[in-house]
Amino acid sequence: MNNKPLKSWAPMQLWIGFQVFLFPFISLITPSGIGFSSLLFVLTLLFVPRQAWTALAPHWKDVRWVVAAFAFQLALVAVCVLLRPEADLARLDKPSRMLMGFSAAMLVLLARPPRALLWWGVAGGAVAALPFILWQRIVLGEDRPGGFLNAITFGDLALCLGLLALAAAVDYRHSTRKALLPALGAVAGLAASVATGSRGGWIALALAGVLFLCYAQMLHSRRVRLLLVGSFALVGATFFIPATGMQERAEQGVVDVRTWMNGGSAFSNVGIRLELWKGAAMLIAERPFTGLDAATVRAELRRHVEAGELDPAILPLEHLHNDALQALATGGVWGLLAWAGILLAPFLFFSRELGRGVHMGMPQFAPALAGMLVVLSYFSFGLTEVIFWSLKGCMFYALMVFLLMGFCLIAKEKSGK
Repeated sequence: MNNKPLKSWAPMQLWIGFQVFLFPFISLITPSGIGFSSLLFVLTLLFVPRQAWTALAPHWKDVRWVVAAFAFQLALVAVCVLLRPEADLARLDKPSRMLMGFSAAMLVLLARPPRALLWWGVAGGAVAALPFILWQRIVLGEDRPGGFLNAITFGDLALCLGLLALAAAVDYRHSTRKALLPALGAVAGLAASVATGSRGGWIALALAGVLFLCYAQMLHSRRVRLLLVGSFALVGATFFIPATGMQERAEQGVVDVRTWMNGGSAFSNVGIRLELWKGAAMLIAERPFTGLDAATVRAELRRHVEAGELDPAILPLEHLHNDALQALATGGVWGLLAWAGILLAPFLFFSRELGRGVHMGMPQFAPALAGMLVVLSYFSFGLTEVIFWSLKGCMFYALMVFLLMGFCLIAKEKSGK
């Protein structure tokens, strides 16, 4: 079979297109939607492996470094499992599933579904997430609601959906009717993130704002500019609304930092993080090249607590609340390279495609912009949280990156470049 779209296989086209829509739509409103979607992509690929590889082959040069980055991460974990007696085979689960997420890109290249399906899923998922999380906060009275996830992860992924909806609105900048759902999705996603009370997304919003400013000259649509300004203004306004708790949490964060710096208790959200990072620096200094197994990291932190060098408040925590420190502590410099690779390789891919989109009539501008927003968001989330600790957080990132890569490559093909 050649690398042309599946023109004569309508059922398979519809099925793949449905999966593209389904993944973002159910990612936050179902307990296992992300894992279910990743499984569907892999199972579908098993039915059309040759056709999918044929569709991918012309683009392999464009995607090889991204695939290599995810493969390196898996290889590193495999080596750690082999060389560390205390390591568990279960550690292979996340990196292997992330690499298998590449099946989504291969299927997109094979079926060539309209990217409107992805935008509808993103916007619909954000819109559906808002009443779901508000119900938990208002009706159930939960101070930090998180749906089927924890509050931080739900807030981060809701914010990600909101930013992706903004990219979709850019794609529909010439049509008010088509831009309506993405606009609603952008507002809903940002509002859902605010409703969780999470502060980790604030840096992501700042970086997203810088990215939009860098390409403001390309957004000739007044409607899109108003939406961008309005969305960020909405988040800013919530800071001054007492019911959201945003101002209180910001002020509390400042107090927590001062308390910790003055040698006070670390028993606060910020204080615990600072104490964990102090402990991480101690462990990294001891084993900078190879790191320690995650279970051993916790055991070593306990040892430092018992020696009076760290506050006992850190003991219940499962990880170090910083992706880079977690990677260094558990994998040494190799772990840091693996973590940086799965962020940097997609970022460079989308940055390159974004530049091409600008100079070639913007055919792949929106999906490339969306891809950069995903990578920047995850980098930001990882500053105060180990966003890659959760399997759902890992799979959301991998699937969204690979889907957007597929749509970028389709758009470039259509432009003839």
